[in-house]
Amino acid sequence: MARRISILAAALALVAAISATAATAAPTSYSGRARPLSFGAFGVGASIGDTGALPASGGSQSASLTNINVLGLVSVGLLQGTTSGTGDESTSQASLVSVSLPIVGLTVDVVKSETTASCSGTTPSVSGSAQLVNIAVLGMPITVAMPNVALTVPGGFSVMLNEQKSSISGTQGSITVNAIHVTGPGIDLVVASAESDITCG
Repeated sequence: MARRISILAAALALVAAISATAATAAPTSYSGRARPLSFGAFGVGASIGDTGALPASGGSQSASLTNINVLGLVSVGLLQGTTSGTGDESTSQASLVSVSLPIVGLTVDVVKSETTASCSGTTPSVSGSAQLVNIAVLGMPITVAMPNVALTVPGGFSVMLNEQKSSISGTQGSITVNAIHVTGPGIDLVVASAESDITCG
């Protein structure tokens, strides 16, 4: 009899421990942002069409603008950004139409970056991509088939296409994709930046 009581007590203690662990487990939290166009030039900086940071509780945020011209550095016909977090997934997307960057002689019909950070249980994973339709630099068509394609153009400027940065650490996953990143004397310009982050609960 005493043995049965001992086994029952042990079973109840195990159930209580499992319940306590489940009750104290943190829920999945989200972070992310879409910045269709951001720049720093000669001490002046701005982010145009920025969705703002996604709250840890998730949800959805978006922004869009048309006919943008920034200091003669870049012109855009249309830009849009969205970021969202729900269930086991955080996603962001930035897209632009009719982009021209005269400082590096770059033109592109459509630019889009997409990122996803997701959970399988408490294990995170990330993915991302960039699309550049009919892109040309100094009149020469460019094919972008892989991440982190680096170009050097006259005037001391560097251009990175499909720039990707990601990390996985424990239950946290993070990824950022910049479709076009131009740096040079006094200039730091990013076109179509999407970021997604998640902490798996």
